[in-house]
Amino acid sequence: MSEAQDTERLLLVVEDDDAFARTLTRSFERRGYRVLRAADLERMQSLLQDHRPGYAVVDLKLASGSSGLACVERLHSFDPQMLIVVLTGYASIATAVEAIKLGARHYLAKPANTDDIEAAFTRAQGDAEVELTERTTSIKTVEWEHIHETLAATGFNISEAARRLGLHRRTLARKLEKQRVK
Repeated sequence: MSEAQDTERLLLVVEDDDAFARTLTRSFERRGYRVLRAADLERMQSLLQDHRPGYAVVDLKLASGSSGLACVERLHSFDPQMLIVVLTGYASIATAVEAIKLGARHYLAKPANTDDIEAAFTRAQGDAEVELTERTTSIKTVEWEHIHETLAATGFNISEAARRLGLHRRTLARKLEKQRVK
């Protein structure tokens, strides 16, 4: 197999939830992809020394509070043509915008399945026909967006975000746990 063919079907999964990473790996392997797995930025960078994936699936919030946005940025600078999809259980407009600015092709809220992810790889353009809603934004949604914008600005450092928001760290942690998208 040539290196170009190898790259076309080589997928990097950056996910710290081992069970979810195993599920994604098996599912993509059944579809003909070769899959590499990393649980954090350091392991991801190590894999990039020897491999050149054409696709990547990156979890937004990695172990020990690390940000998947840093992974997206590094992957995009490594190969601007790589198709990157961000998955998150902490969806927000602020992090979606940042992920796209940093080079992600698409941003999906968990739970997302292999069909959703593979479809996101192929969506090169936005959809001008997407349905617009008449619903106004609630105070809780505005608060949630502000929290995530601050988290993104601090590299997902909860202590620093809490300080900037004028909250106690535990209060912010409770808010994040309550609002987590399962």
